[in-house]
Amino acid sequence: MTVEESLMAVKAANRLADLIELRVDYLRKPELEPLLRARGKPFIVTNRRKEEGGKFRGGEKERVEILQRAVDLGAAYVDVEMGSARRLLHNLIKNKEETRVILSFHDFGGTPSPGALRALCGRMMRYGVDVLKIATFARTFEDNLKVLSLIPYARERMWEIVAFCMGGKGKMSRIFAPFMGSAWTYASLNKKRASAPGQLTVLEMREIWERLR
Repeated sequence: MTVEESLMAVKAANRLADLIELRVDYLRKPELEPLLRARGKPFIVTNRRKEEGGKFRGGEKERVEILQRAVDLGAAYVDVEMGSARRLLHNLIKNKEETRVILSFHDFGGTPSPGALRALCGRMMRYGVDVLKIATFARTFEDNLKVLSLIPYARERMWEIVAFCMGGKGKMSRIFAPFMGSAWTYASLNKKRASAPGQLTVLEMREIWERLR
């Protein structure tokens, strides 16, 4: 995707979303300045590594340096994976200034047990980040309940969390997560722009929420 195409997407997202995720790994050139200048809503800047479903093909140092540049430019959030190189991860958290750091974990193979998920939350919070993001793949509808149960668990400990399941069987978790206290949920501008399996569009999500209310 070019910067020009991204600017058009940001313009559309400004009208629909409360929070916009900028997937730098989808860009041919990671030019952050014009995109951050165009924001009308807070940005999450994500530069997803290929091991966790992203498209960034450069080195790990370069990847995290782009997130640091987003911090320097005043992005509201940056999303960095728990599996990132430890030294680079710690440096980003230490130098986050006013930007809030989301520490993310993705399991595209399935959903761990509730106990394993709670232990994972504890390990993630030890990094001193602002928001936890846990996304697992739902092989059964029951997997949604495992992941959604993390939300009250985290809130009892005053941890901010985003938690949901990916995949067709995980759609219900994306819908109900905000009702349970998830900081937010993710939706795409349209079907073609979905960044993860099972992701609904903004309009689909709004229609479902209106019916639920």
